Amino acid sequence: MISKKWWILVRFLRRLWVRATLYCVVAIVIALAAIWADPYMPSELPRQVGAKAVDSILTIIASSMLAVTTFSLTTLVSATTAAASNATPRATSLLLEDTTSQRALSTFLGSFLFSLVGLIALNTELYGEGGRFILFIATLGVVALIVITLLQWIDHLAGLGRVAETIARVERVATRAYEAHRKRPYLGGQPYRDVPEGAIEIHHKRLGYLQHLDVQVLSGIAEEAGADIYVQRRPGSHCDPSEPIASVVLRDSGDTYKSELSDQIRAAFTLGDRRSFDQDPRFGLIALSEIGSRALSPGINDPGTAIDVLATLVRVMAPIAREETPDDREEIKFEHVFIPPLSEDDLVDAAFMPIARDGAGQIEVAIRMQKALAVIAATAQPDLREAARRFSKLAQQRALEQLGFEPDRQRLIADTPSL
Repeated sequence: MISKKWWILVRFLRRLWVRATLYCVVAIVIALAAIWADPYMPSELPRQVGAKAVDSILTIIASSMLAVTTFSLTTLVSATTAAASNATPRATSLLLEDTTSQRALSTFLGSFLFSLVGLIALNTELYGEGGRFILFIATLGVVALIVITLLQWIDHLAGLGRVAETIARVERVATRAYEAHRKRPYLGGQPYRDVPEGAIEIHHKRLGYLQHLDVQVLSGIAEEAGADIYVQRRPGSHCDPSEPIASVVLRDSGDTYKSELSDQIRAAFTLGDRRSFDQDPRFGLIALSEIGSRALSPGINDPGTAIDVLATLVRVMAPIAREETPDDREEIKFEHVFIPPLSEDDLVDAAFMPIARDGAGQIEVAIRMQKALAVIAATAQPDLREAARRFSKLAQQRALEQLGFEPDRQRLIADTPSL
């Protein structure tokens, strides 16, 4: 459970321009540091190693790295567009946050600025012989870094934007969010219960999706105010000013509610225009299911990808894939914060409904759907097991109504595992 400030910092550091800016600053500092270190270098050494060759090397880097950066950025944009059209638009943020892509673009742009600053300093004669030698050594290091990054980037481009790679990226974030949910189903707070009469409702002034909930801050507010806070919205929910996001109940009826507590409580709810994967396990499952659903559209007609997504959903949701035990759940840390549950039916529905709907008329997808739900029902905890069983019956009924070929109907009935 991370705090709001740390969560905002992590999201900020994931942005492409932040890493690129850091690399550029480092490159400029290295290029200019040779001017400061010039007096400390022996004058005989540069002539022995031919440091004057640095002019030509920097010219080559400056003329090539800008073109490589532009090409790489174009490739990343093309991959993002392909992922949005062939997989799901929800995955584009994962491609833009990819560390390998960010590192490659930042290295190329930083190398360009390094060479540009170095050439400007050389042509204005800011470097002495010692400074030129230091610049020469730094340039050799930059060349080695460029070669290594190019090799990694070429290998990375082989899968960038492909549907299989996009599925793998979404699977990783979905698994992290789902594991966190299984261990902390109430985000460290108490299970939700009926709000007592006389509770003070807190409404958020903004409109948007709840991206992050800082339960630790809410607990601190509750402790200080002598109150219990009943959260009405989980991360992933859409909030608007007409509905309360939380209710506050003072434990001592003689206490007076302070109006500034409402602003403090609102500050613990971070709203945004789009949902976030971090605290929202349903969002990752929805993104995976959207990929499978789009693969079943008439324009793509790729049931194999839908079957691959079903296998991915089983890996995310089935506890055998993570060696989960009931003891994995953490103890309650925040006794005065009450969090509403996330329905297991909602989780199963988010994961399988689009594929069950769009693949009902394809026998191979319908059979794989039943087998996937059977694995979850056989290995999951009771609440999720019952949800999988209920959805299995609905998916089978939907498929039987869509399948017009009687042998396919009989095959579906025969191949459906007993739950």
